[in-house]
Parts: sequence; structure tokens; C-alpha cells
Amino acid sequence: MRQRFKQFGYYLIIIVLLPYVITVFINGPSITTSSHVDGTYVKVKLDESQSEDIDNKNPENENSDTPSDQSEIVEIPIEDYCIGIMAKEVLPDYQKEMLKAQAVLVRTEVYRKIEQEGSDTVLTDSFWTQKQMEKAWGVTKYSRYYSKLRNAWRGTEGQVLMYDGKLANTPFFRLSNGSTRDGKEVLGESYPYLKILECPLDIEAEEQIQTVTLEDMDAEVEQCDTAGYVLSVRVGKEKVSGEEFRTNYHLASSCFTLQKYNGKLRITTRGVGHGLGMSQNTANEAAKKGDGYEEILERFFEGTDIKEVTDIVLSDPSE
Repeated sequence: MRQRFKQFGYYLIIIVLLPYVITVFINGPSITTSSHVDGTYVKVKLDESQSEDIDNKNPENENSDTPSDQSEIVEIPIEDYCIGIMAKEVLPDYQKEMLKAQAVLVRTEVYRKIEQEGSDTVLTDSFWTQKQMEKAWGVTKYSRYYSKLRNAWRGTEGQVLMYDGKLANTPFFRLSNGSTRDGKEVLGESYPYLKILECPLDIEAEEQIQTVTLEDMDAEVEQCDTAGYVLSVRVGKEKVSGEEFRTNYHLASSCFTLQKYNGKLRITTRGVGHGLGMSQNTANEAAKKGDGYEEILERFFEGTDIKEVTDIVLSDPSE
């Protein structure tokens, strides 16, 4: 009887382990840890509201002699930083494939800055800490939303956009005025993959047209680009860029018109953001229709290739 029980136990173990053995035989062993590059630590600058939210998480720096008055610059895993950027810049209800496209763009831009400025560069793009995410989304939704962003990040592990052997410039924004902008018109140098792309679904979005009213001022739009975004504005005797004017007066978009109205200045904007690169709204609509993140990226950054970042050496270029 004891022998039969032993045989039964052996059979049971075989039945339980058989699916795993077959999977390993076909696909190789599963590795759940992050890749080396996505486990990299980066230096970031915190704003005042974040100083108490986050600690220097790099174990190599636990015994460092960094003065406490420099604590606003910390080292954190690149995953934490990039997910924090995504949390601040995207709507958490976006589609999975759109979030994957966003993850590739954010990773590419961060590594592009590191490659240009060296591994000691301090990254300054605004991002959310865990506490800021919880405050924005609520504690009950935080876990679900954060998991979506983390899955998008890890689902594109190590992937970046390259063009002609170099990391691409990968801007993005919320909503276009109906088309994206030409990179050369905006940045002054040629980026063949940043060109005007029609985004008709953006026109139908609720946020498409917004209006604000300011105190009257002597201001006039002087120049717009081909896509209709403002390049320069005259304010009194000074000339400012459309982006600077947008920032100064907290406008939704740099596509805007100025109109005198009842002793005030009425500003009507179209779209949300600067209009260069990927429209998140159009990308999300494409994902709803079944497009994968590779197709989305090819549409907005035509001619680029998705590559692994493992070949990029994160060291000071001067060395």
C-alpha cells in the first residue's frame, strides 16, 4: 500500500510540473527581472513638493557624503523616473498599446539626453512620485493605474526609437489642431521623421477648442507655421515665440488666435500641447481600432526603427 502511495505521489508531481517543463523546453526559462539598462539609476532633480516624497534609492550611495542641502538631486531607478513621467503626461485610461508607444518615446528621450550629456547629467523633466500619483488618482485607483503604466514600460523593455543610427527626437503632446507639425519649422533643423500628419479624429475631441479671456494688451500674432501653430507674437515692442506666449499665459495650445472683445483680449486655442511628434489622442484612437504600438510609432515617426538600447554605453562621451 505504501508503495502505491509513493507511486501516486510521483505521478502527481509529474502532472503538476509537466506544463512547466514543456514551456521551458519550448521557450527557455522565464526571467522576470528587469534588463540591465532598465535597471539603471539616473540622477533627477526634484521640485520642492517632492523632496519629502522620495529618497535616494541607489544602494551604492547609502554611505555617500552628499550634503543634505543637495538632497533635491537624487538617484532613482530609470523605471521609477520614466513611469513618473508617463503618469504625469498621459491619461491613465488610455489603451494598452498606446501606453506602450508612450513608454518607448519616454525611454528614448531619457537615453538621448544621457547619451548627449553623459551619465552624470541631471534629468529635469517633470514627473510624479508615488504620493503625487495617489493624490491625482485616489488611493483606490492608484494600484490599477500604476500597474497599467508599469506593464507598458516592462512590455517594451529596453526598446527605443532610432533613426540613421542615432536615438530619435521623440516629442509627444495631448491633442493636435487636426495635424501635427513639421520638425524643421519648429526646431530649425531637419528631422525627416517629424513631419505634418493629418489627425482628423483630434478635431472631434471635447478639448479641441478652448477660450480664455485676459486683460486687454497690445498683442498680435505675427507668424504661424504650415500646420497653423503660432511661431511668433508681438507683445508691445517685444517679440516672443508662440510657445513662450502659451507658457506665459497658461494656454492649452500653441495654436491660437487673438481677438479684441469688450475691452478684453479673447484667446481661442485649438488642440492641447505643442503639436510636434505623437498626438496621444490619435494614438489612443488607433489603439482602439487594433493597431499595435509598433504601428503607432511608425505612423508618427516614419522611417525610424525600434531597437534595443543595450548597445548604448552610458558613460561620459569625453572619456
